[in-house]
Amino acid sequence: MKWNARFMRRRAAVLALALSASVISVGPQATASPGACSLPSGELSVGELPAGSSVIECDAVGRIVRHDNIGVTVPQPGMGVNVTGLAVDGGHNGFSLSVSENGIVSYDLDGDESESPTGGADAPDDISDPVITPDDVTEEADDDNADQPDTPQEGETPVLTDEDFQATAVAACSDDARKYTGWAEFGTYNWYIGDGGMPGGLTRTQAMWAFQGSINSVTNPTSCGYNDPVKAKEDYKGRTTYETDISSSGNCTDRDKKSTWDAGNLASSTLAVSCTWTAQRPGPDDVRESDVRFNTHDHGFTNNPTSNCHSQFDIRSIGAHEAGHVFGLDHVTGGRHANLTMTPGSGPCETHHRTLGKGDIIGMRDLYRWVH
Repeated sequence: MKWNARFMRRRAAVLALALSASVISVGPQATASPGACSLPSGELSVGELPAGSSVIECDAVGRIVRHDNIGVTVPQPGMGVNVTGLAVDGGHNGFSLSVSENGIVSYDLDGDESESPTGGADAPDDISDPVITPDDVTEEADDDNADQPDTPQEGETPVLTDEDFQATAVAACSDDARKYTGWAEFGTYNWYIGDGGMPGGLTRTQAMWAFQGSINSVTNPTSCGYNDPVKAKEDYKGRTTYETDISSSGNCTDRDKKSTWDAGNLASSTLAVSCTWTAQRPGPDDVRESDVRFNTHDHGFTNNPTSNCHSQFDIRSIGAHEAGHVFGLDHVTGGRHANLTMTPGSGPCETHHRTLGKGDIIGMRDLYRWVH
């Protein structure tokens, strides 16, 4: 099985930079002198902290880097972070920033095709002592940024399928397209419900069931005639008074060690954002935290689309797409693949992305066959 192509390109670049740096180092403990790199104040662009920079020399850990109208906080050496936004118009934006063990920055800005990764073992996640960051808001009001409840009105009938959607696209169970992000959950995805308002005006208990249904559709897909279990694991850990580590401007903030799903304010053109933090290792990186936020400040969501639905977005369709990112699936682009869950777009009231298509399922089966 070939190694992940993105992983190989990134590691090769980092190794070359590290070997170059070792030629001029005084010894194994040598580091650059403070102030050797000067960064401008405020948020940075990828040009202001280019690939090959040292986060140690530049004192860049904790700084925000933005690209494609979305951003990440530079992590500690040995870690990576990815931000992905799902747009209302069916588009998407995002990128990954990784810091090698010796502090060298690398990026994935273009979402190149990734091949199936090799296997590996999990390093247990430490979730016992989460970090409180300025963006965590405790005991937030239940109705903060919540959209209207999606209780069906009398006479409305449920919408179960979207037969007219993308009729020219390949049928979901015939389309085997899939892509990989370059990470996987080697252990168990332990996740929480955040303290803010929930999409669709749901209670936190109702939201838990909706989110869990979305996650289970990815970890245990049964559509398209596939019945063999995927060896990806998840465990709902309960409610937390923390929010997702995602700011209203779409930045992945400092992580608090708790994978959280919630709702709140994001850029108006965005339906949802996921932030995933990973630890570097041979093969695909290992997920340490992955947060998902729905944009209830600008958009309405429903857990039960009906015949009278016009502008609300289906929670479980959006949730399944974001759960795909959590577990290592990337976008498959183009109208041809519009019926797959991992296509970057889901229109109002559409429910068919709740269940995975052939390519989505093959991607998960292949990825987790080698992970576990």
